[in-house]
Amino acid sequence: MTELTATQLSKYAFQMLHDYDSNTPGTIFKDKNRISIEDAWRIQSAVTNLREQRGEEVIGYKIGCVSKDTQLKMGFTKPAWGRLWKDELYLDGVTLEKSKFTNPAMEAEFGIVLNRDLTPELVNLDYILDSIETIHPIIEIHNLVFNGDPPFGAELLANNAINAGVVIGKPTKANTNSEITDLKLIFDKEIIDTWSDKEWPHDMLSEVEWLVKEQDKIGNILKKGNLILTGAYGLPIPINDKTLIEVTSSLFGNVSAIFK
Repeated sequence: MTELTATQLSKYAFQMLHDYDSNTPGTIFKDKNRISIEDAWRIQSAVTNLREQRGEEVIGYKIGCVSKDTQLKMGFTKPAWGRLWKDELYLDGVTLEKSKFTNPAMEAEFGIVLNRDLTPELVNLDYILDSIETIHPIIEIHNLVFNGDPPFGAELLANNAINAGVVIGKPTKANTNSEITDLKLIFDKEIIDTWSDKEWPHDMLSEVEWLVKEQDKIGNILKKGNLILTGAYGLPIPINDKTLIEVTSSLFGNVSAIFK
């Protein structure tokens, strides 16, 4: 597969951003364009540059595709990551319009906020634990749309890992104790997905070291105040006609959003 030229990369990046703004994500993949995983990363970064040029701000990162089954379906051999944007961070209890998203789908997960810049050479589980200011329950919003042919890995990466926003719950101060929690995704008071016996910190932080090293490869570091979504245990689930979305954790609290 031939690497995209600078002209093609620029064209695709402008189109991807236009599509995202127009709520019609990823139309370049309708033409069955074959884009490599490497070029998909380049497109995501090029779109990031365009968004920053118009004044938007990256406030953190999401880790996705943490399960081996999901990686296989996407054509990956490792997880994926995407950027989180300040204007797409919402507080607990927010009311949002479904029309602002495309096939809105939700994941339940945990997020951490860093208390210092992370030095890649020092990173290990203990160092990461010492670097966490707070832990939060998270609703991650996705535009669950794939226009190309499977596997969808390149399309997912080019589309910023299909992230379309984050609803963040109230903070819990970080601790180093090993504790067990559950996690539930609830639509209109009906439990849609649930996970039990998740161990803090090992289950939540298993891929954060990987993220730090991936960022180091592109000359980036995770910074104090960054929000890191540590990875969902299931796939995004469309909300369809549901309106009240909740995520609950016995250890780290609850978060909710209304989609009208």
